[in-house]
Amino acid sequence: MITKAFASDWEGGWRYTVNCYRGCVHGCTYCFARRYHEFLGYGAGTDFETKIVVKPNAPQVLREELKKTRQKMPHIDFSFATDPYLPLEASYELTRKCLIVCADFGVPVGVITKSPLVTRDIDLLSRINRISDLSIHISLITLDRELARRIEPRAPTPESRVRALARLREAGIAAGINCMPVLPGITDNPSDLEALVKRVSEAGATYVGACAVRLKPAAKKRYLPFIEQEFPHLAERYRNTFANSAYAGEKYREGLAHFFGKICAKYGVRDWSRRDQEDEGDESPTPALVPDVQLSLNI
Repeated sequence: MITKAFASDWEGGWRYTVNCYRGCVHGCTYCFARRYHEFLGYGAGTDFETKIVVKPNAPQVLREELKKTRQKMPHIDFSFATDPYLPLEASYELTRKCLIVCADFGVPVGVITKSPLVTRDIDLLSRINRISDLSIHISLITLDRELARRIEPRAPTPESRVRALARLREAGIAAGINCMPVLPGITDNPSDLEALVKRVSEAGATYVGACAVRLKPAAKKRYLPFIEQEFPHLAERYRNTFANSAYAGEKYREGLAHFFGKICAKYGVRDWSRRDQEDEGDESPTPALVPDVQLSLNI
């Protein structure tokens, strides 16, 4: 249930992720986490969006694992292989129950989500915020609702995410925006990106992070056909750029980071932009110390 995600030298230890669910109904065409569904014996395409794995005993497993911790409590991120606030969370409440465990142990927590459902847990998040480190990262790549629907067909609307950001900030919780990934030729129009930074700064964002799309094989199989169908004028550019690499060109990435640095400074928002090719997902998940129960749901 807990998978080792990536080494964090600046923290002097490992960060961990908790994934109460696997797979994702949002259907984001670019999603790097598709390949993790293959570890479960499912496909990275339609299966990833329709065969959702639920781990009903995740809170119990987390509590037992933290009881065994003898060193400094690890930093735990919710989540890495999916959104911790999928629609299923409204009924299962597994993420909330795991956050309760983290609060009981004083564990530093980070949350990455596209869902305004995160605001349901403001009471609990505020408790964690008082006793430990907490940060909320809301993913948002465009303010254009129609464009977002083409790219992320079943994800919450951009404006609902901005409202969630504002509610979290009003509660005194550190929350920022992950403009990730930036899609070359689609969501990288400078005026649109500036409008996004301006809007989220008005909502109180504590930072804006950005990086260009990365296409590992599983994501490429889904994303490039999408480009062929929806943005055929970009198809050749994408095929050439990602033919032998998962990354956009170095000059593009450097230029993107520089641009975000300028506009974040303009609107008084802290900037964090990925300039290198580090990918947290390069580490294959390790098995849980205590096996967890999984319930597969075909949606």
